[in-house]
Amino acid sequence: MAIAAIAALGGALFGYDTGVVSGALPFMEQHFGLTSFGEGVITSALLIGAAFGSLAGGRMSDALGRRNSLLWAGAVFIGGAVAVALAPTVAFMTVARFVLGLAVGSASVITPLYLSEIAPAHIRGRLVSFNSLMIVSGQLLAYLVNAVLAHWEAWRWMLGLAALPAVALFLGVLFLPDTPRWYISRGRRDEAAAVLRRTLPADDVPDELHRIEQARNLESDAQRGAWQELQLPWVRRLLLVGIGLAIVQQITGVNAVIYFAPKILATTGLGTNAAITATIAVGAVSVVATAIGMSLIDRVGRRPMLLWGLSGMTVSLALLGAAFHLPHSTAVSYLVLALMVLYMGFMQATLNTGVWLLLAEMFPLKVRGLAMGAAVFVMWLVNFGVALCFPMLLDAVGAAVTFWLFSAMCVLSLVFCKRYAPETKGLALEDLEHELRRSAEGAAPSTAVADTAATRTGTDTGTGTVTDAASTTGGHAVGGTVGGTAGDTTGETTGNTAGSGGRGRTGGN
Repeated sequence: MAIAAIAALGGALFGYDTGVVSGALPFMEQHFGLTSFGEGVITSALLIGAAFGSLAGGRMSDALGRRNSLLWAGAVFIGGAVAVALAPTVAFMTVARFVLGLAVGSASVITPLYLSEIAPAHIRGRLVSFNSLMIVSGQLLAYLVNAVLAHWEAWRWMLGLAALPAVALFLGVLFLPDTPRWYISRGRRDEAAAVLRRTLPADDVPDELHRIEQARNLESDAQRGAWQELQLPWVRRLLLVGIGLAIVQQITGVNAVIYFAPKILATTGLGTNAAITATIAVGAVSVVATAIGMSLIDRVGRRPMLLWGLSGMTVSLALLGAAFHLPHSTAVSYLVLALMVLYMGFMQATLNTGVWLLLAEMFPLKVRGLAMGAAVFVMWLVNFGVALCFPMLLDAVGAAVTFWLFSAMCVLSLVFCKRYAPETKGLALEDLEHELRRSAEGAAPSTAVADTAATRTGTDTGTGTVTDAASTTGGHAVGGTVGGTAGDTTGETTGNTAGSGGRGRTGGN
């Protein structure tokens, strides 16, 4: 758990640097004389940097290792935070936030990737979701700092304090190992075994090493590079589904609330300092909801949580839009806040937790860093678009129509997730990869799933271990959803054969 805590500081920095702008923006608007477009540019500069950082992070993590890549991100976090705090002009601020975004984007890929590869299978869902908890905790810390410093309009201190956890991340990562899977990919078996002994019972280490090596050998035998691997139909379908999930996470409005909560509340007549303070409720509920999501994700599964969460988000956003038609008053301000909190509760407990976890688990080893980087790149691009347009949309059509649009996006996202989202709960990364590959290549589907489901001990409760029998099975929901539906979409028969596999395994402001 100490390893996870240090690595997840990247998630906390991700959260702080994306959440702190909500409190700093009203004072930056006064200081620099910003228009709605200027607010969008400064806010979204970090996000376009994060988009490119996510691409770099995926490739860098494959080439240099997950640990060394986290070190790089920590160093850029430090420099970026200092530069943003000292920015003398809008242009300098925009460039500095772009640089800071490079670190945020790379950390958004590398941290969940690191956690997914170093965690034992039976707690992988909760451990990777711990990164989501650290993201929202970083956001809550930003809101608390904003509320305290708002009394002095000390927006530079709000931004600059991010350097402190960045230093902690850099120093902490110096003492971390890389992941067993990355060591195996570089032929460093002894180091992989040493890391596994820190996370698994000694008797389980040989079997886990064999499983990782077997998956790696399959990749080596294919004689393809990562880009060529992405041309395989089953890998390409997984990538397209991952990109779709990344888009779903952003077009449903979460970051509009995170970045602009005080601005939204100000449209109801609430004062600047009161709005910044009230935003603490959004951060606090996000932390609690993410903790609840962590406790459920390995028991309930990924798909059900996505579907229930999107349903709740649709309703809460529709009600939020309606609330803006009420006459301005303090009571209406707090009604809007309550509906924002309700929406964030659904979002953080289900969609945010589930999407980050799925992206960390659903890609094969050889392309995991590249594919996750590509999906997160698209996520940040959509995030950029939402952040750039939201202030102008708010001014052009009003808050009511804006949030009704987000509610409509939730309906479309619900349809997408119901049709395409995979269920990956329960198996080791290598077992899932093996089953997806075997199914896509036309082998007989695994028949051991039903027989061995009863032999799994504790996986669904997150407290036990997975038996050897269960560890050799595949995944019904993964194959059926990703392979079958993607095959329907593309018209390729390999998509339908990919739909015959087994049940799945587990694998941001």
